[in-house]
Amino acid sequence: MSTLAVELHPQAHRIKCTDTTIIVELIDGRTISAPLVWFPRLSQASKEQLENWELLGDEEGIHWPDVDEDLSVAGLLIGTH
Repeated sequence: MSTLAVELHPQAHRIKCTDTTIIVELIDGRTISAPLVWFPRLSQASKEQLENWELLGDEEGIHWPDVDEDLSVAGLLIGTH
């Protein structure tokens, strides 16, 4: 029996924030979400500030310049905050 080794290298494609949730669509088709309250700066940001995001590095991080918040896609995937 053989096993397939999968390298953990999650990359974001699109980010959306609702009133209560951050939703990240990954390049490989997965979608991850987390409560916005896990991230105080984001939970206190305006809708316009939440919509102003940029991907960092090789799409492995997300940055919101208006609120000076950075999140790693891998951290979101494993549930760290």
